[in-house]
Amino acid sequence: MKHIVGFVKREPVLVIAALLAVVSMFFVPPSAEYLEYIDLRVLCLLFCLMAVVAGLRSCGLFELLSQKLLAGKKSFRTVTLALVLLPFFLSMLVTNDVALIAFVPFAIFILNLANRRDAIIRVVVLQTVAANLGSMATPVGNPQNLVLYAKYEMSAGDFFGLLVPLTLISLALLVAASVFRGGERVELEFEERAKLQSPPRFWCYVVLFALCLLSVFRVLPYPITTAAVVVAMLVLAPKLLKEVDYFLLLTFVCFFIFSGNLGRIPQISGFLSGIVEKNTLVASAAVSQVISNVPAAVLLSGFTDNALGLLAGVDVGGLGTPVASLASLISLKFYLAQPDRRLGRYMLVFTAANLVGLAVLLPIAALLVG
Repeated sequence: MKHIVGFVKREPVLVIAALLAVVSMFFVPPSAEYLEYIDLRVLCLLFCLMAVVAGLRSCGLFELLSQKLLAGKKSFRTVTLALVLLPFFLSMLVTNDVALIAFVPFAIFILNLANRRDAIIRVVVLQTVAANLGSMATPVGNPQNLVLYAKYEMSAGDFFGLLVPLTLISLALLVAASVFRGGERVELEFEERAKLQSPPRFWCYVVLFALCLLSVFRVLPYPITTAAVVVAMLVLAPKLLKEVDYFLLLTFVCFFIFSGNLGRIPQISGFLSGIVEKNTLVASAAVSQVISNVPAAVLLSGFTDNALGLLAGVDVGGLGTPVASLASLISLKFYLAQPDRRLGRYMLVFTAANLVGLAVLLPIAALLVG
């Protein structure tokens, strides 16, 4: 029983997704049509990206970038800005959750080193917002982008035409928030200088990442990329295949089954189609607040042809509640591990920052979607 409770705490989204899938099976009995629900392309690309990013991280890439930017004597504004922009830009390539896993503990370490524990809440909240907003800039930045880019077969022009303006506005807001205060100077020295581990392997991972991007943009068939990644990882570092989040892939399978079954229940299908078609942007942002933006994208994509409205809604809808983007829970988990944690203060700052982001970006998204 203890193991079951522990698993539920570790993987609450998977458990919920599995329960929803099982319940939906009572209304739509399992059949061969279930196979049509599963988007194998999305699952394979997610697997490839997680495996390759694990390889890049094992080579010390993130630590090297961090030290290059922060070592030496700098104003605290500069340090804060660097800590916030690292997850913003890296999330575009390695997803928002990976960026936060890499840089939130690093930020807490840096702020302790600079004797600025008072700034931990502000910096961690800004990092969380930065990762959620930076990740929307590319199809590989977060899972919902990958799902919708593949499902609707979007063109690069449509995708970037919508999300680049939102990303640039987000960048301006984050820079303003980061440099708002903190003019005093701090000096940061690291006991061990980071360096790139095994450059030959690193460049192999870079090539594999390029193959992933080619498959995302439908230049290279995804089976070729998947085979290349699996073979390369088995040769280079088979242990890293254990770092792939297979529970996330299983979560997607469960949500594919759940959303596919809902589409075959006339009453539910009609209701969801109605609310999404009235205002896809607002509906998808609102649903994201309750079930998070990734399952919202999977669920609602079966009920609307408004790809851009749905894309903008689930991306901007990653702001708001702590569950709106599950990556936000990663930051909260790291913060709560601090001995002098103040949950109430953290949630107040988190909520304020997210509401400001929503208030600014949702109207702009509405204008861009039309």
